[in-house]
Amino acid sequence: MCSGGTPSSKRHDYYDGNVPWLRTQDIDFNVINQTSATISDEGLRNSAAQWIPANCVIVAMYGATAAKVAVNSIPLTTNQACCNLQIDETKADVRYVFHWLSNEYEHLKALGEGSQSNINAKKVKSYPISLPPLEEQRRIVSILDRFDKLTNDLSSGLPAEIEARRKQYEYYRDRLLSFDELAV
Repeated sequence: MCSGGTPSSKRHDYYDGNVPWLRTQDIDFNVINQTSATISDEGLRNSAAQWIPANCVIVAMYGATAAKVAVNSIPLTTNQACCNLQIDETKADVRYVFHWLSNEYEHLKALGEGSQSNINAKKVKSYPISLPPLEEQRRIVSILDRFDKLTNDLSSGLPAEIEARRKQYEYYRDRLLSFDELAV
């Protein structure tokens, strides 16, 4: 577990480089495959920002996004408002931890303090995560990822919804137009 850092904003040469730099406004129960900001190698060297590998669970700690989570699909750096959890894959599935913390959003956010309900790395680290056996975690992830895809991906969700409504229509049509049961 680690957090990141922010290069001095007084140094313009620290920004707009080739180092992906994640800020909390990019975290919204999503997969991060690019960042809205970048820093330079010089900015990285002269700040607390540090590289994290792909497949970490990232928890926003401050402001409006506090307690929201994401998973990074690329190596990146983060600012200090991000708590980066590198998951031991012999104990937990990354997507399982992501889904677990997404589900616990309201509870985790309720631990926040101050006017912005900020949480801190200590609270994230001590937050309990129920870990069934890895095989069960993967089964749960498979189901939740399928539901997520159906609800958020128009190319697969919409056809599936249309097919479900078509079957529902056929069922009610057949029931309503079946008069055998009404014969006396």
